[in-house]
Amino acid sequence: MHRSRLRIATAAGICVSLGLTACSTGRESGTDPASAPPVTGKISLTYLQKQGDQEYFIGEAEGAKAKAAELGVDLKVVNLGNDANKAVSEVQAAVAQKSNGLIVVVPDPAVGPQVVQAAKDAGVALLTSDDQICATGPSPAECAKENLVPRIGFSGAQMGGEVGKRAAEDYVKAGWKPADTRIISAWKQDVTVCTDRVEAADSAFRTTAGAKIRKIDVATDNTPTGAQDKVAATVTANAGVKNWIVWGCNDENVQGGVTALENAGVKADNIIGVGLGAYLACKNWGGDKPTGMKAALFINGHDVGALAVQTMYDKLKNGKPFPAEAFAPTTMVDATSWKSAGVTCG
Repeated sequence: MHRSRLRIATAAGICVSLGLTACSTGRESGTDPASAPPVTGKISLTYLQKQGDQEYFIGEAEGAKAKAAELGVDLKVVNLGNDANKAVSEVQAAVAQKSNGLIVVVPDPAVGPQVVQAAKDAGVALLTSDDQICATGPSPAECAKENLVPRIGFSGAQMGGEVGKRAAEDYVKAGWKPADTRIISAWKQDVTVCTDRVEAADSAFRTTAGAKIRKIDVATDNTPTGAQDKVAATVTANAGVKNWIVWGCNDENVQGGVTALENAGVKADNIIGVGLGAYLACKNWGGDKPTGMKAALFINGHDVGALAVQTMYDKLKNGKPFPAEAFAPTTMVDATSWKSAGVTCG
């Protein structure tokens, strides 16, 4: 991991106040955004996103820019790709350029302590969108709630629950037998919000379907090709399975899984894929070819970007504390409803 000159935050040595808790570590006054006076001039923000060329994050950037224009905020959007080191260097650059606030979607939560430390040292307000980061360690899953940086996005439990419920409804309609069916649950397993989603999907599926079906957890890198490769190996190892249900952290995992199954000769009628995002799922619904992608939960990045900028503005201009989390709405869509719901196909 790139260290640069930033101090690594430790549980014993960092106390961050971002509108959640008070801090009493004896640090110099003026370096805590929670106690800083409101910004009187024009606000300058930097939005640093992983995978900035992905359709969801493109929409998020557009929503952020639209809200910034409405509020009279100077906004710079930075695409971090999948480069965790770049996340740290771009945070440093934003601090050097005197941004009043940083909104980040890190490629890897392990850099969370460095990002938090940089913002803390500069007295710059910090907010995350989509994915969580922890002030005191690399894993948000092992982080005390008071050390999680405030987040704007979607509820992992709510989203996963909707996916699992829809998969169960389609399973019941299909009339499949549990013995003939397997569930593929695919996600990047060190991303906390992903784990929240797939666990909630599993719980909701079992409650709604009333059936006990063997679930196969597939570790991926959250990309379509990565998921496709891993699921292809899983299908090969389970050659006798007739029916497949696929869910995952995002559309990429489900699209990759469905593609792998179809490439292996599984018919669309024997696949129930329920995506999460809808920006890739909708590509399957534009023609007459049958598809195993049966539905997807539409998460609108535009709404998240706008909400993140508004939340940061309210903090810096009016002193309104950050919420621990704030969520944008979601909608389940399929081949009959995605256009009317406003899904933009990536």
